[in-house]
Amino acid sequence: MTSKSLLTIIMAIIAFTMNAEIPAGYYSGLNGKKEAALKYAAYTIISPHTLVSSYSDLPKYFQKTDARPDGLLWWEMYSGETFYLPSFSGMNREHSVPKSWWGGSSSTPAYTDLNHLYPSEKDANTAKSNYPLGTVSVTSFDNGVSKVGTPVSGQGGGAAKVFEPADEYKGDFARTYFYMATCYQDLIWKYTYMFQQGDYPTLNAWTQELLLKWHRQDPVSQKEIDRNEQVYLFQNNRNPFIDFPQLAEYIWGDKKGELFYTDIEDTPSGEPNLITPTQGMSLDFGQVAIGSSVTNRLYFNGENLTGTLSLTLSRNDKAMFSLSSESIATSLVNSEEGYWLEITYTPTATGAHTTKLIVSDGGITGSRGITLNGECLDAPSLSAITALPATDITTTGYTANWEIPASDDIDYYIVNRTRYIGGETSTEEIEAESNSLEITDFDGSDSESYTVQSVRLGHRSPLSNVIFVEHAGITGTSADNRPSIIPVQGGVMFSCNGTVQGATVYDISGKTVMSIPAVEDGMTVPLATGIYFITTTQLPRPERVIVK
Repeated sequence: MTSKSLLTIIMAIIAFTMNAEIPAGYYSGLNGKKEAALKYAAYTIISPHTLVSSYSDLPKYFQKTDARPDGLLWWEMYSGETFYLPSFSGMNREHSVPKSWWGGSSSTPAYTDLNHLYPSEKDANTAKSNYPLGTVSVTSFDNGVSKVGTPVSGQGGGAAKVFEPADEYKGDFARTYFYMATCYQDLIWKYTYMFQQGDYPTLNAWTQELLLKWHRQDPVSQKEIDRNEQVYLFQNNRNPFIDFPQLAEYIWGDKKGELFYTDIEDTPSGEPNLITPTQGMSLDFGQVAIGSSVTNRLYFNGENLTGTLSLTLSRNDKAMFSLSSESIATSLVNSEEGYWLEITYTPTATGAHTTKLIVSDGGITGSRGITLNGECLDAPSLSAITALPATDITTTGYTANWEIPASDDIDYYIVNRTRYIGGETSTEEIEAESNSLEITDFDGSDSESYTVQSVRLGHRSPLSNVIFVEHAGITGTSADNRPSIIPVQGGVMFSCNGTVQGATVYDISGKTVMSIPAVEDGMTVPLATGIYFITTTQLPRPERVIVK
């Protein structure tokens, strides 16, 4: 490392210590550790955190975490476009670490973790796709801020393309990836372009080299410091690689093997200390439809507390909120695992609601006030949308498409993808923000179909029409014995030459209604009134029939 680079990092650390508000004792577990043990200590600190209310509410959080200092414009790191708050038109909620890398599940906290979610201009988000970070060699997309293209030699982890952010944001993304590799080191990675399985080092070799380079070249900015503070007020956890830029060097870089110390003056030994939650935090329940309720959790952790913590709701709309407990035992808060308090928002009238959770006793001085917020809206009435034919069909992928509703206020869409493989079917739900979704593993299916639904406040629209996608050139395995399926009153009748093996009947959602080992000519199968899709070994593409 050059002396200039080292000086830059030192100045960044000094600038940070003048602005950060790290709670006393929060990082004490890092002291005196190195390499794998140090990374694991960071994991135990940042992993337990409060989840934001919902994926659909992310733009509301972004208004606090990703607004420029003037409060008028979004701070969007993917394009040079100008976007004005509070409208989120033209932007997406972007997982900087693609959700497909862990299989896309929304059940992991990573799905809504603000520490790696950013607002992104739609076209840049589409171009970025699920590609890893990297240095672009041959460019296929360049909007002046983001580049996408083939990687330079040694990068990409086997991916065909990489995403390269602007120089001023490369450090931001590097520290985001350091955080994700630490907070979610126990995730099973479906794609290992940049991550590898296991607690340490989690980042593979070429990734460590690239991210450390970007981390050194683009030091922590005031933007990151401010964002880290705001995320902490929502999530109860911090990005330690923003708080301590040198930490990455001790885990992956030039200081591996050396013991790490925070050098932060801590609470006097033996003094009661409620590390989290801190004064000024807020727990947001987002928008909830009337008649529904939502439960969120608040993390409590401390040291040397001498008595039971008391919890009370105070003022305003306290009747709309309820606590799982009105006190927390000292042993639970002082424990390494801490304690999760469940708080439920059950609105009885539309409108915005707020109250204060007051935490007192336990030996702490004074009390802590945590703001609870929620908004209740009328239940939405969603109309079915129209699914459109797939485009860009290749042997390995295609793009699912649908129309954008003209009037419905939509949070996001759900694509119900059904795969037909060897006479069997499997269905998965995939969330999407815009009116298209790229499927990249079509080569694992004989054929597929999809329906689409819109979602608002947890309510879903009716299923759209069904779109089928098949590989070019599939004509069946025995064309001369291709059966005909004839709708009859109360069912369907098969017409075929001899015996046909392996017929399967699916309902309109893609669920299996029945499997028939063998079908004979003239065989009638009773079915209730409705729309069905039927496949056989001679009909790899499902055939649609209407039973009246």
